[in-house]
Amino acid sequence: MNQALSDQVFAVVDLETTGTRRGQDRIIQFGCAIIKNRQIIKTYSFLINPEADIPQAVQNLTGIKPTDVINQPVFKKYAAQIEDILQDTVFVAHNINFDLPFLNAELAANSFPKLHNRAIDTVELSKIAFPTLPSYRLSDLTHSLNLKHTNPHQADSDAYATASLLLKIFDKLETLPQSTLNTLTSLSKGLLRDTQFIFKEISEFTRQEKRPLPKKYRQVHSLVLKKQDQVLHSDNAKKAIFPKSDEDKKQLFKGKLEFRPAQVNLINKLHAFFNNERKAILVEAPSGTGKSFSYLFSCLYNLYRGQKLVIATPTMILQNQLIEKDLPLALQVSGLDLSSQVVKASRHYLDLDGFEQSLKKKTENQETLILKMKILIWLTETSTGDLDELHTTNFAAPYFAQVQHPGDARVGTVFSPYDFWNLARYRQEQADILITNQAYLANHYQDSIWGQNPYLIVDEAHRFSDIVMNSRNNSLQFESFWGMLSHLRNIILFGEDNIAQDYKNSPVIANLADKADSTIGDVIHAINDLQTYLYNKKDTAIARKILPNGHLQVAVESEAFTDLDKFLQLLASLQNKIEEIRTIVNQLLGILYQISDSFLPREEARLNELSEQVDLLDYYSEQAYLLSDLLNDHEQFSNCGLVLDVTNPADPLATNLNWMLLDPRFELEKIYACFKKIVFISATLSNNGDFSFSKKNLSLTKLDCAEFYSNYNFKLEQQVLALSLVDSKAPLYPSDDLYRDFVAPLLLNSIKKQDKVLVLFTNLEAIADVYSAIVTRPEFKDFELLAQGVTGSNEKIVKRFNVAKRAIILGANSFWEGVDFGQTKVNLVIATKLPFESPDQVEVKLRQTNLSRQGIDVFSEDSLPRAILRLKQGMGRLIRSPKDSGIFALLDQRIWTSNYGPEFLDSLPGRPVQVNLDELEKNIRKGYDKDNVSGK
Repeated sequence: MNQALSDQVFAVVDLETTGTRRGQDRIIQFGCAIIKNRQIIKTYSFLINPEADIPQAVQNLTGIKPTDVINQPVFKKYAAQIEDILQDTVFVAHNINFDLPFLNAELAANSFPKLHNRAIDTVELSKIAFPTLPSYRLSDLTHSLNLKHTNPHQADSDAYATASLLLKIFDKLETLPQSTLNTLTSLSKGLLRDTQFIFKEISEFTRQEKRPLPKKYRQVHSLVLKKQDQVLHSDNAKKAIFPKSDEDKKQLFKGKLEFRPAQVNLINKLHAFFNNERKAILVEAPSGTGKSFSYLFSCLYNLYRGQKLVIATPTMILQNQLIEKDLPLALQVSGLDLSSQVVKASRHYLDLDGFEQSLKKKTENQETLILKMKILIWLTETSTGDLDELHTTNFAAPYFAQVQHPGDARVGTVFSPYDFWNLARYRQEQADILITNQAYLANHYQDSIWGQNPYLIVDEAHRFSDIVMNSRNNSLQFESFWGMLSHLRNIILFGEDNIAQDYKNSPVIANLADKADSTIGDVIHAINDLQTYLYNKKDTAIARKILPNGHLQVAVESEAFTDLDKFLQLLASLQNKIEEIRTIVNQLLGILYQISDSFLPREEARLNELSEQVDLLDYYSEQAYLLSDLLNDHEQFSNCGLVLDVTNPADPLATNLNWMLLDPRFELEKIYACFKKIVFISATLSNNGDFSFSKKNLSLTKLDCAEFYSNYNFKLEQQVLALSLVDSKAPLYPSDDLYRDFVAPLLLNSIKKQDKVLVLFTNLEAIADVYSAIVTRPEFKDFELLAQGVTGSNEKIVKRFNVAKRAIILGANSFWEGVDFGQTKVNLVIATKLPFESPDQVEVKLRQTNLSRQGIDVFSEDSLPRAILRLKQGMGRLIRSPKDSGIFALLDQRIWTSNYGPEFLDSLPGRPVQVNLDELEKNIRKGYDKDNVSGK
């Protein structure tokens, strides 16, 4: 069978080296796989004596030790053979800008000519060809695509795997519509080295075949889209009867779901709630009890046309789990025909009009180019247009501002009949079940999309109050505003290719430019006046903290603003000046657009940039008005705290302002009023069966609220080995200066048999210390070591943890309970300290001071209950299903020695076994074995 690129010979190369510095580090292994006629026909592998040390980190990664290479030939002995192997081939590598230059440096150092082969990169090709994969590391790609990869990080295996990957990419690209291939080819000129060659060759080959556009696609202008089905409410929906008896449920569950008495009891309790007069219910359903299926199954029978169910979760992973697993199972078991949709902000959806326009603009950087090409292929696959399918964590990139949907109802554009946001809203209107995140619900609870008197289920409800509070928090980042104004001034007057210079013969533009210059100065002065005013409030602060980055954070209560009129006056002056400059820039834009109907690309880009500055002025104006409204509402302002972020503690003009809600009662009550029935469900809502803290925290004291504690479907003590350190030779609790000396050796001595490990801290500084102590140690060569604040964003850490075979996370804050690992199984959780909030955090200080003013005992009614719930969440990381098992280890001995320790112990689902340090390490080394515990 004739295929594109059959006449090309590809040499797929991978190098293992002593480091990444060309000219200094050396090659220790050369691997190569030869592709001819679209088949792997031969492989090569040479171990090479580098005549240099192999760092321990490299040994850990590759498994190549000094003894493996000491008797091997040096690179010079292989150079001629390598040259011969690569002659007349297309050089391929997974990160071409490492392997090819490194190999050339070694050749040159040994007096051989550098390679000038055509060269292509499989990292870029993979990102483009497979746009929805979560990771493009070679080992992750081979896992996702089911490709053979026996020894990751060894050059011969990596080269073979990369060759298999390249062939898979060829297969994928050949299936694309011709129009998509044509556009990809035109964009590919900016790809690394000669990677464009692949698109050009495949596009030319398929063009000769003259393939018609398959029926599953439609072409609109230059874009090829997957055809969409408009999801309508089924006319076949039937009124089913809830199976009240155990026998009826067993018949429904048979072959689909295990009948578990504790889960059935939860289902019955929730079904009864949906059919009684009470407004709300608090339910603690421990991990592994099947709470998601339970609340879905109990409610489905009550959903008829016009009655909707809204489910609010804190994380996208949990939403996906509901859509992909729990809801299909509940519908299958019940036999009901109901539809569901995810509800999220418009910015998550691709704007087809904006995307097509972006293709006509010059691509500014490599990341944007690859995104454009990824999206072109993704459009042939997606049924939703949801950008989250691309698994990018960089939604802040400027390019997304061009292609994210603004949320308006598109009418009259060429893409309006196929608009993803319009389609999403239509589907949501038709759906019986809407799944959203808690933050979106908090900000859009009055949206008509939810229907009349819907039911609401708040999953992971222990987080809802804090999420609502955070949704009301806001800021005025004065330094960023100042920087934006300086950039605006450069566009108009002082930058290269500025408008005033290009239109110096236009009196009108010259006049507007002068006005802009003066008014921008006035805005900056107004900003500076506000910054100075706020900076002077630091003397009234109730808390201050110097952050690791040198910033000064200052907490100020609303009561400190006894001169509120001055604050409002300064803010009004800023608002007026913003409006003045906004008017001038809009006038300038209007005149420039009138001058000509067609602009050169450079002029068009500058006008687009000027238009973006107007959007930013609108944003800062809106923030100023939000603050003004807050200051003018005495009740609201008294319920807020202000945090000053001073990037240079000695400079008043380095001051930025954040404001935060301290008590969510009134906001929560407004949300609750929009729903007919509300279920608050979580694994941690009670302290030893007492729901008092959660009722207060969720502001439920005024509602007729039931309570229910669901039992486990299994014997927890048979699945979790809970260990607690009691050892006079060990610290009472690992204080900051003891982490490296205590926690690091514990991990080094005991971790080997675990696959997925979570080590929980209470501050980021301690994480950095422990990470630096263990990152290069050979004990961790098989683990991917991930550290919050060190190895990337939380999103990236979770992604890596989920795809890695073996991984360790050193985490704090949200890793106790906020971050969701989905179906990834955690084998070992180590809690280094009892998770009390740090009282020197300014946000915590503001909230606790507000509580204290209300006569509340902050420790017993806030700090302690929060810490207990968080410790329970940390322990709950181990058990996500009845089949899970693992070890939970607590290093903080205060749980046995303090007067509040018994409250922690009583609230934990299983009482931990006391062990000394040797016994603790021994049990972790041994792995989970409930029947053979060394301890007291």
